[in-house]
Amino acid sequence: MCSDTDTLRGRPPSVLDVLVVGAGPVGLTAAAELRRQGTAVRIVDRLPERLPYAKAVGIQPRTLEIWDRMGCVREALEAAVPLRGQLVYVDGVEQLRFELSLPAEVPYRFAALPQYETERILEEFLGRFGTRVERRTALDGFAQDEDGVTARLVREADGLPPVEEEVRCRYLVGCDGAHSTVRKGLGLSFEGGAFPEEFMLGDVEVDWDLPPEYGVRSMHHGPDGAVDDVLVCIPLPGRGRYRMSMKVPPELSAAHRDAAAQAAGEAAGGGTDGVAHGLGADGRAPALPDIQKVLDRLSPRAVTASELRWSSVFRISHRLVDRYGEGRVFVAGDAAHIHPPTGAQGMNTGIQDAHNLAWKLSLAVRGAASRELLASYDAERHPVGEEVVGRTVRHAAEGVQADPEDPATLLLREAQLLVGYRGSPIVAGTDGERADRSAQDDHGTDDHGTDGAGADGDGAGPRPGDRAPDCGGLSDPLASFPLRLYDVLRGRGHVLLLYGDGTTGPEEFTELAARADELSRGAVECCAVLAADGVVDTAAAEALPLPVYRDTRGEFARLYAVRKPTAFLVRPDGHVGARLSPSATAGLDAYLAGVFRG
Repeated sequence: MCSDTDTLRGRPPSVLDVLVVGAGPVGLTAAAELRRQGTAVRIVDRLPERLPYAKAVGIQPRTLEIWDRMGCVREALEAAVPLRGQLVYVDGVEQLRFELSLPAEVPYRFAALPQYETERILEEFLGRFGTRVERRTALDGFAQDEDGVTARLVREADGLPPVEEEVRCRYLVGCDGAHSTVRKGLGLSFEGGAFPEEFMLGDVEVDWDLPPEYGVRSMHHGPDGAVDDVLVCIPLPGRGRYRMSMKVPPELSAAHRDAAAQAAGEAAGGGTDGVAHGLGADGRAPALPDIQKVLDRLSPRAVTASELRWSSVFRISHRLVDRYGEGRVFVAGDAAHIHPPTGAQGMNTGIQDAHNLAWKLSLAVRGAASRELLASYDAERHPVGEEVVGRTVRHAAEGVQADPEDPATLLLREAQLLVGYRGSPIVAGTDGERADRSAQDDHGTDDHGTDGAGADGDGAGPRPGDRAPDCGGLSDPLASFPLRLYDVLRGRGHVLLLYGDGTTGPEEFTELAARADELSRGAVECCAVLAADGVVDTAAAEALPLPVYRDTRGEFARLYAVRKPTAFLVRPDGHVGARLSPSATAGLDAYLAGVFRG
């Protein structure tokens, strides 16, 4: 790791594996997953401490699955509150009450958690690996070459002059938000626009009798029939506590400030880079009476607001980078995509960016990655960012109710359970060959339909690139309770799941497992899942040189749509990399060649 003394004494700094810029939820996820996999990391942030703001509060089920795989989901579950549904009021009358109901096999539900709590949990998890956030430290610039990146850091300290440090790292990851220094340094375009409306946020308590753990959306129509006023309330931990968002009153509008800023030669609403997005930084903040006025107009019950913890005015833009990185430098989260907060997609999408990139960087640092592995980050995540930006802009303009998808599918998409990479250059097709990117739809998401054939000839079940679903009812001879598949996958990297129904002998599984171990240089772990009613006897099962689980309730067979022996290669991010017959070593070879260095 680079140190100040190396630089100050004129010695060439040692080479760090990865430097992460930005210690929000995205940067902390990237750093924690990198450290979990043994990568040397530093993470810096310009702020002196975590901001005590309930900004991003919605936690999607897919994010909880990622944290499960990493090993920090328990802390999140204990700190969060369930988000069970939403109550919708129009002109003071309840119009809709919908439940956020997911299929029983999805292990986690929708949750709400203040962003500062999300950051606390991830920062404490990162600390288990001996890494702390270096605060009051900003990236001042960087330059990359064929072998690495040279970054300039500036650290502030009370009463002392700033300390400059030069850091040499193999890779640089910018998780530094909408005004990203890393994005600007790479020269990435950030095309899009800004919404004219301004909004305000307030973290308050209310004394109404509405059912807890439900969001509230209340709208009012003007004389022309258009919505002219709106209130959105998301429950937070604590009695009667909500994060409320609403239109900003004229007296708190930034119009006058922006006019003055433009006269001074600055960009309106977003500092000097023209990106009008995020919380106001000019000291304007609504007071409790401002929020009470909105509640008096729009609350479905007579209510009094109290205990204002935090408030702010904010602006919304929609922008997307042209690419998610270049060379050895990458961007993730708001540095790559910004959009309306509709559906709580932003932070969760950024966390998936970080997790997708982190496992690939870990292999690259170890010299175990194929040439195209890091390029697959942009190939997989850019289409996802594009779809999320487009969908949230549509929902903000037209309302979620105008979405043409059926409600069940839309809910799965909002939960981010349909994000997939069927067209990824590192995903193997069901015929064992590498996938054609044209197979991925235009939105970077995959519909779990029954029109595609798996390796065993079945139509349903996860195809290569899809999320690997969880299932219950797995038995271990030493456990007196049933296990979930995610229990088996937790904490692991690549896992080759070998499903057997008794028609395939142990030797075929053994050969495929040995092949995976050889080509990945030990990076792929193997587990067998055997049908409960299969004819594989106990002695044969015990002869397998790998962990064996029984599918006692048939859930694995049902959810993975298998009727005969099938192998699934599950990636570290929980997506299926390949689906093959146990005898299809060519298909396994094709996948592993796209990920691991030969």
